[in-house]
Amino acid sequence: MRIFVAIVLAFIGTAALADSTGEQVRGDRAPDATDVISGLYAFSRFQQGLLESTDLNGNAEVKNLAALRAEEAAKRDKALKEIQDAIGTEPCVTKSAGISLAKPDDTDGPAYVRSFYAAQIPEYESTIALLERYLRTPDNPALAAFAHEHLPVLRAQLKDTERTMADR
Repeated sequence: MRIFVAIVLAFIGTAALADSTGEQVRGDRAPDATDVISGLYAFSRFQQGLLESTDLNGNAEVKNLAALRAEEAAKRDKALKEIQDAIGTEPCVTKSAGISLAKPDDTDGPAYVRSFYAAQIPEYESTIALLERYLRTPDNPALAAFAHEHLPVLRAQLKDTERTMADR
């Protein structure tokens, strides 16, 4: 059963790339402020979704990390909203699929914890790539400063997530 769950998780992880925030910008066009704001809001929705999808009776590590990431997302969104209002742009809100962690019989088990971390990696990668592409040709100084401030944090969180996945 656990092998089946691992295969399903691997499939879900690769399928998530097609819906990642980095896919919003097509072609070689550099992302503009609206693209970046939309992508960051989508990433925040993803992190909020992780919290909502964690089982209340499940692994404490998963619940605590999901709550921490959701709190960070809310703070990031608040700062981003100020920039958005100053720019006068409206983000492109796309309907996102709900986050669904595969739940093996044992929600405290290692397969569940791995699925939690595995779901995050493609989202971090696409958000980081979006910010990096934006910083090559930024069109707003406030958003560029925001991106410079948050990019190292996101990179560190991605490394922590990858390291934790390797340990599991």
